[in-house]
Amino acid sequence: MTHEQEHLDATGLLCPLPVLKARKRLQSMASGDVLRMLADDPAAIIDVPHFCAEAGHTLVSQDLDVSPQVYVIAKG
Repeated sequence: MTHEQEHLDATGLLCPLPVLKARKRLQSMASGDVLRMLADDPAAIIDVPHFCAEAGHTLVSQDLDVSPQVYVIAKG
């Protein structure tokens, strides 16, 4: 079974909007599907991992050395 990958551009949005948009997008996705999110809010570095831990999603990777940052989240 192949999992879908969706993209979310949350650049220009400030806390808590990137996480709220990720939550909304993930709700409509199947378990195991992957969301690749771009964000440039400095708070996202803390907010995204915390959101994943709280909501039961897996933070597959995060690239913080680029602008915008890239977060890859697998739906739990």
